[in-house]
Amino acid sequence: MENKNEIFKILLGKIREIVDKQLSLTRKEKLKAICKLLKENVPYYDWVGFYLVDKTKEKELVLGPFEGSETEHVRIPFGKGICGQAAETGKTFIVQDVSKEKNYLACSPKVKSEIVIPIFKNNEFIGELDIDSHKLSPFTNEDKEFLEKTCEIVSKLL
Repeated sequence: MENKNEIFKILLGKIREIVDKQLSLTRKEKLKAICKLLKENVPYYDWVGFYLVDKTKEKELVLGPFEGSETEHVRIPFGKGICGQAAETGKTFIVQDVSKEKNYLACSPKVKSEIVIPIFKNNEFIGELDIDSHKLSPFTNEDKEFLEKTCEIVSKLL
């Protein structure tokens, strides 16, 4: 990617447009559109999905809209895997090499790295954005900042 920050700036504008202006779309359709936008425009975002807090079961995430291969991880308890750790701590996790991570839930043998960004609304953890890459060490601070801004925008939907 030549100018990552420029691409991220354009994508943030498109994400705001999906959230604020696509009035004919449901919340689920908007989240799916955001996943598709990210996966199609960032070459190393190979799986993009949202996990949301299950309001009927405390301390459990449920898979929401996503783009990429099917995953068996449709429910994840807080603390389990990278997604569960992000849910438990409320912190962004960047794992540049998942093979070195002890508490990792493998979705596919192709996945080499992962970034998970928590989503908050009114200071309450409500979900997260999970991105897997088939490349080692692709995620930079620019990705982290861009995806955290993305999650701020997405929080309006949830």
